[in-house]
Amino acid sequence: MSGSVVTVPVKKFEGASSTAIDDLLAVEEPLEIRIGDRPVSVTMRTPGHDFDLAAGFLFSEAIVTDVAQIQTIRYTQMQGNPRRAGNSITVDLKPGVEIDLDRLERHFYTSSSCGVCGKASIEAVESTGCSLLPHDGPIIPARVIHQLPGALRQSQAVFDRTGGLHASALFQPDGTLLAIREDVGRHNALDKLIGAEFLAGRAPLADRILLVSGRSSFELVQKTVMAGIPVLAAVGAPSTLAVELAQRFQLTLLGFVRGERFNIYSGSWRIGDGRDVPRSPPALSP
Repeated sequence: MSGSVVTVPVKKFEGASSTAIDDLLAVEEPLEIRIGDRPVSVTMRTPGHDFDLAAGFLFSEAIVTDVAQIQTIRYTQMQGNPRRAGNSITVDLKPGVEIDLDRLERHFYTSSSCGVCGKASIEAVESTGCSLLPHDGPIIPARVIHQLPGALRQSQAVFDRTGGLHASALFQPDGTLLAIREDVGRHNALDKLIGAEFLAGRAPLADRILLVSGRSSFELVQKTVMAGIPVLAAVGAPSTLAVELAQRFQLTLLGFVRGERFNIYSGSWRIGDGRDVPRSPPALSP
């Protein structure tokens, strides 16, 4: 057993016959994230890149805004569960760093069923100080977008073994794959990816393309905007609130990126077809 995959015995049916085989499953375990002695979140995740996950979560939720605020990230004992070693991360901030944890409690949203209305959710993102994504930067040819799913699929090592993980990948404007992270939770995969870049001092990610393996939800768009990534492409469909938030912050949002097709839901001026000059960003309604 590795940290992210476990072998289990199963009975496989093909027609009327069955065979006893071993199957590989993606591991799912809780991770508690703490700032000092204060717990701020518990998420179900696939073990691996846990420090990136903790840092990416805190950055994408605007709890920390600069890597210089962090003194150490370390494994600690999960409270109330002494047998769960390695399933708690403590982030220690440097002396004098002040953060607004009450804001986290007021505006924290982690699932599509949390009951927060669309207007309140978008206002919560705006309250973090997020600004509109910049208009400058490269225009991405449509042919580059077409190539992204294949590059993502070829790099999903754990998915190849289990078939049970989401992935987030970061690309250069020419389609070069820079980094990929996998997890049972699509928001965790993105937090791991953003966290790695944040800890390396490369945020905001103004000249990057993000591809996610599933649908694009509100929380994925929020994290993309927080990281300063101008283009979010998804293999699946976006939600209505994801589109509203993308339009508000002028994020280029692509859905159904499969084979030789995709839909543009927001920010079409960043995508070129090799013939037409992309449109300028539209003026926002007051």
